[in-house]
Amino acid sequence: MFYRYEIKKTKDEDVLYLYLNMNYEFSKELGLNSSDVEIKRRTKNFIKNNNINFKNGKVYLIVDGVMVKSFDIKNVNEIEVLKDNLYYSNDHYYINLKLESNAVIEISLKDYLLGVLATNCIPDINIEVLKALAILYRTYAFKKMHEDNIVDALDIFALYKPISYYKLSLAPNYDNMIKLLEKAIDDTNCIFITYKDYYILPFIHITNNGFTLKDDRYPYLSSVYSLWDYSSPYFIETKKIDYNTLSNIFKFKINNKTKFSILEKSPYGKVLKIKIGKHTMDGKDFKNTLNLRSQYINIIINRNNICIISRGYGDFLGLSVYGSNEIALNGCNYSDILGYYFPNTKLKRYIKELP
Repeated sequence: MFYRYEIKKTKDEDVLYLYLNMNYEFSKELGLNSSDVEIKRRTKNFIKNNNINFKNGKVYLIVDGVMVKSFDIKNVNEIEVLKDNLYYSNDHYYINLKLESNAVIEISLKDYLLGVLATNCIPDINIEVLKALAILYRTYAFKKMHEDNIVDALDIFALYKPISYYKLSLAPNYDNMIKLLEKAIDDTNCIFITYKDYYILPFIHITNNGFTLKDDRYPYLSSVYSLWDYSSPYFIETKKIDYNTLSNIFKFKINNKTKFSILEKSPYGKVLKIKIGKHTMDGKDFKNTLNLRSQYINIIINRNNICIISRGYGDFLGLSVYGSNEIALNGCNYSDILGYYFPNTKLKRYIKELP
């Protein structure tokens, strides 16, 4: 991969130069905008395997004599410790949880995290992904309690069900999964994530269309490559729905003569507005009504039904669960995952200040 390296001393720090040529597969990947996570992972492995005395600092990649990339391999998401007079630990911090019945109960942070984490348990999920998710959901609990002193069980960012609700869906590995979830929660105890010293929102989706989307309202949401998602089993979903069923769902007559028109799309192809016959509908309402995985859809009109093809699973904002799983399998930890999908954020940990 790297055929030569050298360390040059500058006024402020040491800089590592790694030399490649275009005959190497890795060099070609640089031209395809390979992810920074993967580049840093390979670089760290090269340093480790060759016993290079270089721990943190600036790295320059030189391909055929040309500097094509620079980055810093020190942990940009290093955890900052904050002292506080409250207990923020999993077993001592309590959530005021508003149930679907509107009743409010008090549960421990750990029980809350178990209930929301289970909503994103794809098969063979890596514990580093669960740790990243635990941090995001813990952050949201802190945020909601700080702002409103209550968390809604039906919140759009964090759907809560008692962990026992998932006994069937997680069977036959329910007990093992509980242990894995508890370890992820315990290993990240008191850790949360911020942007400019304030709690971020837990934008999470299962899989995307090869990249995440930015949203200018939230500066910690950037569009980053997530090419792993192309291989996700959740990438494509096909649904065929007959016209009688459609008519019953939408409460107006639909048949194979009814015209379906996409009136508005986002720059990346998300359906924002759709027209069915004479009826105009919001794209999100259409998705939710038919229980589709995303708003990135195509519609095929057949004689007896329509076929809806949706791409991805979720809104493509923030962390991709499937993409994160692939990153973790390549040797990255929860800090790498969060730093990749939420640039310019910082991990912090609350510690109760001793008297």
